[in-house]
Amino acid sequence: MSKQHFRSYRGISPSLGLAVYIDDSAVLGGDITLADDVSIWPLVAARGDVNTITIGARTNIQDGTVLHVTRKSTENPEGNLLAIGEDVTVGHKCMLHGCVLGDRILVGMGTIIMDGAVVEDDVFIGAGSLVPPNKVLNSGYLYVGNPVKQIRLLKESESDFLKQSAINYVELKNEYLEQEQ
Repeated sequence: MSKQHFRSYRGISPSLGLAVYIDDSAVLGGDITLADDVSIWPLVAARGDVNTITIGARTNIQDGTVLHVTRKSTENPEGNLLAIGEDVTVGHKCMLHGCVLGDRILVGMGTIIMDGAVVEDDVFIGAGSLVPPNKVLNSGYLYVGNPVKQIRLLKESESDFLKQSAINYVELKNEYLEQEQ
């Protein structure tokens, strides 16, 4: 893993936990904290320049995803940070902007989650969904659509898959890390 993908902003650079994998084509800049066993896949762009980004343990951010934040302002004194919990799978080509995600979430491919949105624990968001600003997605449900709508309670197999998906990506990133040694 080269360090070419790190950018400093106002003297602040990303901070990494243990056994983190970051693809060489990803770019991370500013105030970003990655917990242990996080994986960042090809072409991810994460900018913690005007607020903070935190990513919890065993979370994977897949190819082409954009992570950003909202700056502090008179109208929004705290701005909107981006916080992603543990055991989260963020599918290919998603955009997460100034939102908060809990633990054990699957964000389907191509999903957009906008400023101020909150996704509680144990949520499955279908591919191509749009989560509007300040929307709250309640724990234990499947959501799909543009704008996103609550469809039904998660099946037991879907709840089990949320954790298994994170485990699968921890195993995959470990294979990539072993290959680099």
